[in-house]
Amino acid sequence: MIYDYLVVRFGEITLKGKNKKLFVIKLENDVREKLRRFPQLEIKRHFDDLEIKLNGEKSSDVLEVMKKVFGIQNISPAIKVGTDIKEIREGVLRVAGQEKDAKTFKIAARRKDKRYPIHGSELNQELGGEVLTHCDWLSVDVHHPDFIIRVEVGYHEARIYGKEVKGAGGLPVGSSGKVMLLLSGGIDSPVAAYLVAKRGALIEAIHFQSPPYTSDRAKQKVMDLSKKLREFGGEFVLHLVPFTNAQVAIRDAVPEDYRITIMRRLMFRIAEKKAVQRRALALATGESLGQVASQTLESMNTINAVTNLPIIRPLITMDKIDIAQIAKKIDTYEISIRPYEDCCTIFLPKAPRTRPDRIHAERFERNLAVDELVNEAVEGIETIIIDADTNEEELSGLL
Repeated sequence: MIYDYLVVRFGEITLKGKNKKLFVIKLENDVREKLRRFPQLEIKRHFDDLEIKLNGEKSSDVLEVMKKVFGIQNISPAIKVGTDIKEIREGVLRVAGQEKDAKTFKIAARRKDKRYPIHGSELNQELGGEVLTHCDWLSVDVHHPDFIIRVEVGYHEARIYGKEVKGAGGLPVGSSGKVMLLLSGGIDSPVAAYLVAKRGALIEAIHFQSPPYTSDRAKQKVMDLSKKLREFGGEFVLHLVPFTNAQVAIRDAVPEDYRITIMRRLMFRIAEKKAVQRRALALATGESLGQVASQTLESMNTINAVTNLPIIRPLITMDKIDIAQIAKKIDTYEISIRPYEDCCTIFLPKAPRTRPDRIHAERFERNLAVDELVNEAVEGIETIIIDADTNEEELSGLL
């Protein structure tokens, strides 16, 4: 490839007014962390973009990583030339020559240096004519071109951009605080994690396991989902909760139709306690309204009552088909459908209560040592950090 640079343009960040610089710095830090594997790169922050000098690194490899960084609107491979019109013409031809599969193009030229003697419209005509003369497979389409060659003439040099690559959008991860996400092994919760992270939240995940009723393969499934989700953020922290004793206690003390409700209430209590320890500001789940018995409004109302933290449900209005499409897009779907059961399928009642009453739930919980079960579970949490260098570093207790 001919390109020497990648130019990263901001999306929603540009609307942040006086706070824009803070978001840009956060994005720059995210980009630097993601690109650590490419030691030759040089990254420079400008007011309107980030400029990445490739120094011999393959632009296609770097682009694959950059497409998953939240906060980026688009990325363009680029070259730099002098401001002499001859150099600009030669640069435009080099860029046009990279698009052998395209049939139509458009030139979009502008002068950052208004003293430059050739106006933007004149540059469009002159450079477009040059491409038509030397690239006989291309024709002009100013409305719907296959690609646009953008030219920016500055004070000392001109940038010429190749075909834009769409970025992930959203906000830089961590710019909106931290969220504790209840991560199962299913399709929904990894998609919820992706969508919450896209809005700038740093995700920590909490997963409930019930050995020997759940297997090591179920744990590995969640580990693999966490590794995949880590690609869209920075360091990913996974908390594994020992939930067997709590589930057995619920099975022995709670009517069958209320077991799912009480189980979820206990999960939320444990998640809240861990969230407070980790300074997370909200909980998040993969619930979709009406999808299963515990996801009716009545169930959510009864379950929500045990926590004071906000609960984010980004999938609440989405159909299963739409959720599955996002799961395939982010490459978690095939992992999620592995046939290894998580704790939510253990002791599953034949007919769970779809409209549980809060008063009844509180009465059934009097048969349980709720505080002891919560404390026991929190104290037994195994925390795993998943980062770029050490994918599985097991820690004991709190970080």
